Amino acid sequence: MTTPIMTESELRAAVERELPGVRADLERLVRIPGIAFDGFDHTQVERSAEAVAELLRGCGLDARIVRSGGQPAVIGTRPAPPGAPTVLLYAHHDVQPVGDRSRWESDPFEPVERDGRLYGRGAADDKAGIMAHVAALRAFGDALPVGVALFIEGEEEYGSDSLERLLVEHRDEIAADVIVIADSTNWDVGVPALTTSLRGIVNLFVEVRTLGNAVHSGMFGGPVPDALTTLSRLLATLHDDAGDVAIEGLARAADATVDYPEERFRAEAGLVDGVSLMGTGRITDRLWSRPSVAVLGIDAPATAEAPNALVPAAKAKISVRLAAGDDPKWAFQAVRAHLERHVSWDARVTVTLEHDGAPCVIDSSGPLFDAARSAFRTAWDGTEPVEIGIGGSIPFIATFQEMFPEAAIMVTGVEDPHAQAHGPNESLHLGEFARVCLAEALLLAGVAEAGTKRS
Repeated sequence: MTTPIMTESELRAAVERELPGVRADLERLVRIPGIAFDGFDHTQVERSAEAVAELLRGCGLDARIVRSGGQPAVIGTRPAPPGAPTVLLYAHHDVQPVGDRSRWESDPFEPVERDGRLYGRGAADDKAGIMAHVAALRAFGDALPVGVALFIEGEEEYGSDSLERLLVEHRDEIAADVIVIADSTNWDVGVPALTTSLRGIVNLFVEVRTLGNAVHSGMFGGPVPDALTTLSRLLATLHDDAGDVAIEGLARAADATVDYPEERFRAEAGLVDGVSLMGTGRITDRLWSRPSVAVLGIDAPATAEAPNALVPAAKAKISVRLAAGDDPKWAFQAVRAHLERHVSWDARVTVTLEHDGAPCVIDSSGPLFDAARSAFRTAWDGTEPVEIGIGGSIPFIATFQEMFPEAAIMVTGVEDPHAQAHGPNESLHLGEFARVCLAEALLLAGVAEAGTKRS
């Protein structure tokens, strides 16, 4: 006999009942500094994985820690009732380094509530994603109407180097009809969102060399180009005078369906008063539908230590974000060709790929996505969810698309424009988090109903 699916009112009551314990466990996770970057204490990543596995076992899942040459991930499974679909729930338990601690108003690994927000590294990105999954499972208890497989990654912030191997090795365990990736953002506080497009990425290094070694700037300056000036001129060719990307051949996607008010965007970006925006067109198009280029760093003498000598070589790290429809391998070749073609004074140029990732577009049509939109609408008291793009990149979503082409992939999140993920004073809006937890519970119920109708 099929177990009845819990009603909306029952789920609301159940989520409300579970929220205090969910928050306490979220704070316990935030206290673990699980940073997967080189040079950090990776025993903390192990602690984080163990804590997540314990949480999943507490939800009645068969949970274990897995790895494939990288940091530990956690897989937890619970089989579907007869005839019901299975949902894969993704999040990650590793976090970004904290950076300059002096810029934090409180200890990044001691969660603190201020003005309705919970502050701490990973409070939003992405330990709250884990706990949203846990909250939904706890709300259902033994009445879970779908099968679930949780995949909680341990090195997403460090590049997901072992993710594809893990997915291949554990494919049968995590195969699902629906994939919910809780690692994105909502449009605003009070306005939920489904992410349906993400830009790809190509990170590369360009080195310019003009001399075999440094020489006296007075004796040789004038006819001899120094590498730092040469590199500066080369980097300036990446944009036109309006600030649009000037690299030939990079793709542009269809324009966005919503716009981003400039004053809100400037405030959320922390733009200094008087600084103009780069590029042309609507802000959402510049963020989601077009490529962007940023110079992330330059290797050159520090000003306090620079001698009166012409710099023989200089190196920059460049990040290129790719619009949907572009290919990262081809895009790298286009960027390399641009750099080699535009270097001044026939300087020697070496371009090296660091890493890349494909963009993706998600088709949000069909009954499963209708169930998601209904869940969001209900959790946000009638507010219609917005379909958004993300200027950033989550390359593994394209990997999920390739490996599970029949699955409906839903990219959701717990963040809002004020979360400051990756920055100092990262925080989670606790009111929005409660809505996210309810929305996920409603989504699982909706997927069960849609799955039943489909079968």
